[in-house]
Amino acid sequence: MDEFAQIGAVIDELYAAVSGPAGPRDLERELRLHHPAARLMRSRIGPDGRPVLKVMSVEEWLADTADFLASDDFYEIEVARHVERFGSIAWVRSVYESRRHPDDPELLMRGINSIQLHHDGERWWILSVLWENERDGVRVPPEWLAPETPG
Repeated sequence: MDEFAQIGAVIDELYAAVSGPAGPRDLERELRLHHPAARLMRSRIGPDGRPVLKVMSVEEWLADTADFLASDDFYEIEVARHVERFGSIAWVRSVYESRRHPDDPELLMRGINSIQLHHDGERWWILSVLWENERDGVRVPPEWLAPETPG
């Protein structure tokens, strides 16, 4: 399997791990994807209108989302991907849409996952995921909705 296919397989598994019917997510599955020092970072606008960044470990992210995922069906579906690679590091710009079911016509949200990976000589590990959802005045650029492109 070539390097871009390996990176793609990790990203596909990331989306599969977060998506599913209401219920807890699999901690072991998440930990297999992420480097032990990985960070997940949610960017959003706070109540005062200023940007807020919440930085979490994988375990903290699972705890932070546990109530929502336990009570709500949630599917995050990748709609476009762009991969850049240099040596043992890679960056993936991944556009996603969230829905209650993969075939649900109602869009809950759309945004960008910025995913950084590292190859340790054996495999690719997710080091960080930084994401932000669309909001008034901030939309995914139309050219970023193009099909997958390795760089």
